[in-house]
Amino acid sequence: MTQFYFDPERESDPYALPDGETFYVSPLEVNYNIENLDHADDYTVTTPGWYYWPCFPGCLPDSDPVGPFANEKEALSDATEEAR
Repeated sequence: MTQFYFDPERESDPYALPDGETFYVSPLEVNYNIENLDHADDYTVTTPGWYYWPCFPGCLPDSDPVGPFANEKEALSDATEEAR
C-alpha cells in the first residue's frame, strides 16, 4: 500500500500524517474473495484494479474502497481531485 495526502499541500507540514492509501487487488485475489464471500466484510473487493481509501497510518480505513482504476496514477488523481 502506498500512503498519500488527499490534500498534497499538507505534505510539507512536518506534523501532518498521510490520510489515504492506494492498493492493488489482483485477479487472483478477486477469485479468492469471490470464492469466500461467506467470510467477506464491507471492505472485500470483487473487481481487480487499483483502489484508494481514507486511512491514517496504523488505523482501519474510514470508508469502502474507491475504484477500480486502471493504474495507481489514476487512483491518486481521483483521490486528490475529490479533496479539492
